[in-house]
Amino acid sequence: MTGAGSAGHELRGVAMAVSAPSSGDGTAPAVSTTGTSPARDEVPPAPGEGQPLVVVEDLVKYFPILGGVLRRHVGDVKAVDGVSFSVRRGEVFGLVGESGCGKTTLGRSLLYLQRPTSGRVELEGQDLRTLKPEELRRMRARMQIIFQDPYGSLNPRMPVLDIIGEGLLAQGVKNSKERTKRVEESLEAVGLRREYTRRYPHEFSGGQRQRIGIARALALRPDFIVCDEPVSALDVSIQSQILNLLLDLRQDFGFTYLFIAHNLSVVQYISDRVGVMYLGRMVEMAEVEELYEHPRHPYTVALLSAVPQVDPARVRRRIVLKGDVPSPVNPPSGCHFHPRCWLRERLGNPEICATVDPRLRLVGQGHAAACHFADRTQQEQERAAIPISGQV
Repeated sequence: MTGAGSAGHELRGVAMAVSAPSSGDGTAPAVSTTGTSPARDEVPPAPGEGQPLVVVEDLVKYFPILGGVLRRHVGDVKAVDGVSFSVRRGEVFGLVGESGCGKTTLGRSLLYLQRPTSGRVELEGQDLRTLKPEELRRMRARMQIIFQDPYGSLNPRMPVLDIIGEGLLAQGVKNSKERTKRVEESLEAVGLRREYTRRYPHEFSGGQRQRIGIARALALRPDFIVCDEPVSALDVSIQSQILNLLLDLRQDFGFTYLFIAHNLSVVQYISDRVGVMYLGRMVEMAEVEELYEHPRHPYTVALLSAVPQVDPARVRRRIVLKGDVPSPVNPPSGCHFHPRCWLRERLGNPEICATVDPRLRLVGQGHAAACHFADRTQQEQERAAIPISGQV
């Protein structure tokens, strides 16, 4: 693990008693609580038996900042700052977080579209760091990506046959008839007609373009697909069609997904497990039902409280975060979330949050959270929430 606050990573079993002032709402005037931080991430294993398909260990991706006439290295944008998790074959691992938290950079780094600064990525036991360029090119047949923008991700000067067949050609499928056949099969698999192979992107709607992007990803029959917000640019009526298509393809072809999204409802619908990112870090990880019903990190609680309710007349309780997201160039010391943390404020602003960087630790069966006081989250969230009318 590198970056700000790394000196605190070797601290184990740090504890501190804290007294919280009276909140004025009838709660006790003082509480005693304890915080601990393991030396390394305690990543919950992916459910199931056997070796996980994808293993990510302490992945870091920094973008250098160059300044001055001589373009010297003056700093780094810490886009991904030590992320670890694993994904089982056939699983959908959802990834959520605010814009700029590093979700897309993480997905691209997994596929080595952007080479990580450090860390390890394994695909079925093969460490991608050890592969030579030609070996990595062949490995890309097993790893594909569906991009967010269905307009910018398709070359407007190429017909659909060439857009989808380009990957096949790069992987050695030289026979044009074989490429055409596989392109047509991919189009049919995503619900498009075979004769669309000669059309250009401008002749399709946004939903059809995204289906072409999905067909391009599945043409090589990969094992692992990164879905980088594949429905965020689509109409709501089309989003459900694309989500159901992805689930059908997983059942038919055995695909494994890393599904990146902002929409928490979408992630809840499609995912088996969910990871929550904040400022380049993984702050919580659990199976989807467990995370949505019993969130343990204060950031996750705040995200879930912002999900709109179906009943407009229903009064819901909302936790409103204060301040702006800190800069990834110079993140806060200790816990990156502590300047905006409602739980820290409830507990009287304990010093450990600002000085010791919390690592992921197990807080339940298959449930991990990077918070010194994860055991107090559920107890305090009702007192911290603000009633907000659902009426518009």
